[in-house]
Amino acid sequence: MLNLAWVRTFLALVEHKSFRSAAGQLQLAQPTVSQQLRKLEQQLGVVLLTRSRLGCAPTPAAVAFIPYAESLVRIHQRAIAAVQRGEQRIGASSNVGIYVLQPYLKTYLDGRDLASFDIAIDRNPAIAQKLSDSEIDVAVMEWWDKRPGFQWKEWRREPLVVIVPSAHPLAARREIHKEELATLVLLGGETGTGTGHLLDTYFRPGEPGPQISALQLGSTEAVKQAVKAGLGISLVLRSAVAEEVASGSLRAIPVKPELSKDIFVIWRGIGTAAVPPFVTHLTRSNPPTSPAACD
Repeated sequence: MLNLAWVRTFLALVEHKSFRSAAGQLQLAQPTVSQQLRKLEQQLGVVLLTRSRLGCAPTPAAVAFIPYAESLVRIHQRAIAAVQRGEQRIGASSNVGIYVLQPYLKTYLDGRDLASFDIAIDRNPAIAQKLSDSEIDVAVMEWWDKRPGFQWKEWRREPLVVIVPSAHPLAARREIHKEELATLVLLGGETGTGTGHLLDTYFRPGEPGPQISALQLGSTEAVKQAVKAGLGISLVLRSAVAEEVASGSLRAIPVKPELSKDIFVIWRGIGTAAVPPFVTHLTRSNPPTSPAACD
């Protein structure tokens, strides 16, 4: 097992490019710094730093090791914070963290120490990786691959709606049927959300489905702005357009039969492992009231 003190010394050397400066930061004697680096290199079986008159520089092996070293230090810090101060770090995929989770965060944090809680919002694959790397304790996502070593629940089901600008020919429609959805061309948003897989499931094998535009916009916010500008139409979580529907800048049209996405809450553990308090709060809370899709 890698010695965390040696790993810290390696990172300090990479940062300062000097044994003297690294020793000063770590409050160690310079020979101790040299000895710790040598032991780490022996354990890994590679040379990590080369020395010259200009200081020390990382080798290709060191460059490959740096992200793992940084992750080890972060996990160490997270473990201490979780055990000593009861800190929780939550991760949420972009659409969930921005459009769905906020009211639940508010009710959870009422009366709690804000310093003991942190949230990371990122793309689905990035949040899944943070959970696997122990950088977060709980993940709330649109997609989950049910990998071993974790517990999960289907937290809530969120309808998807077709969004169009207010002057679009479809704007007056109260609903769009599955057969008509299959004829549409939709702007693509954030990858990794599972929407493509959901559409593959919604339409039976061999059935035609909607086309995804070659214009890939990367986020729901970008999709909404593109739809407002008349660049096309799209399919998004109903919660993502509540404000635009209320203001009248976009129309959100339900799909019949309903097309909806399960949102998952996931945490590390197996069997009888304790359920994190935030998971308990989510699964026991009543969902907030959402505006009607076409109001």
